[in-house]
Amino acid sequence: MKVNKFIENCEKKLAEKFRLAEDIAYFNESKVLDAFNEYNIALRHFNGTTGYGYDDEGRDTLGKLYAKAFGAEAGIVSPHLLSGTHALTVALFGLLRPNDTLFCISGMPYDTIRGVIFGENNGSLKDFGVKFDYCGLDADGKFDKHAIKSKFNDSVKVVYIQRSRGYELRDAFSCGEIGEICKFVHSLGFKGCIFVDNCYGEFVEKNEPTEVGADIIVGSLIKNAGGGLAPTGGYICGKQNYIDLIGKRLTAPSIGLEVGSYEGGYRYFYQGLYMAPHVVAQAIKTSLLIGQAMGELGYKNYPSLDKVPHDITRAIQFDSAEKMVNFIREVQYASPVDGYVTCEPWDMPGYDDKIIMAAGTFVSGASIELSADGPVKPPYIAYFQGGLTYEHGKYALDRILNKL
Repeated sequence: MKVNKFIENCEKKLAEKFRLAEDIAYFNESKVLDAFNEYNIALRHFNGTTGYGYDDEGRDTLGKLYAKAFGAEAGIVSPHLLSGTHALTVALFGLLRPNDTLFCISGMPYDTIRGVIFGENNGSLKDFGVKFDYCGLDADGKFDKHAIKSKFNDSVKVVYIQRSRGYELRDAFSCGEIGEICKFVHSLGFKGCIFVDNCYGEFVEKNEPTEVGADIIVGSLIKNAGGGLAPTGGYICGKQNYIDLIGKRLTAPSIGLEVGSYEGGYRYFYQGLYMAPHVVAQAIKTSLLIGQAMGELGYKNYPSLDKVPHDITRAIQFDSAEKMVNFIREVQYASPVDGYVTCEPWDMPGYDDKIIMAAGTFVSGASIELSADGPVKPPYIAYFQGGLTYEHGKYALDRILNKL
């Protein structure tokens, strides 16, 4: 009973932020439904195709639908984009050429994309003569305009922004912050592509980066944008000329986006986008509840609770590996799938340290579903995200608090 009362008190303190999250969800659901209505979505769009996939109406319209919902000119939405990292890879290889520079202005990128950018003899951008530079954030974890200006040069063709925190202790960037830095970058004379890794940020705010100055946004469909229904895939949305270039890398330079079949059909991709604003609101409310409860128990966690977060992830710091691992295990034990499994740290491909991951999910690895992970090293931070329903998040918190 004490735990139940504690959770109820946390919910009361969060009532206004919950209302704001629901308001954002309604605004974004309206955008999505307007897009569905504009493109006259019908049952025929859900049908699969085989072979080359010429005139695949479901595929082509799905790209237009996402682009409209994200305030972009064009889009690629494909089950053949295997993950967020793969979607980022395809987009970067489509945009960059030998001797171009990729300039990341949000600190060192997330672990899995580093091998894509500057891996040695693995087919990376570096192997093909693309240069890389980055600048760190300021003391407050914000864009450092002075450092950006000092490092900027004419070889920069793509300015890269990672919206979410990755495995760093900082807030995700808001669309307001992204819009402001886009204006600043253009003030330096930049004429190239501003590229945003939008993973974990879709539908968290009333705007997307493409509505405030970004030229390309990229994300995974087993995170926010797939609404918990998309079984795989990724999206790339933005300006038409850049989408055309990226499409030629997705398939072949002589073919572009004219081909690409998927026999399984597209219903889950359409229905996932329809569900996404609501599901994201559930994840945001879960993040707020976890943050409020853990904060009151003395655990340092990010983002701060003075506003609705700018992505669905929450970083919670522990004072030992044991406490961090136990927290993540409780998330697994609270899962509807593989809830009996005890997760262990392991050498996961693409990561620099041993990682422990809780993901008892219906779609394998889907982090829009309730999940948690982190590198098992000081300062022992668990990264918590997702929750298709707020009720599941509350259930998991009850288990976690009883364990603590």
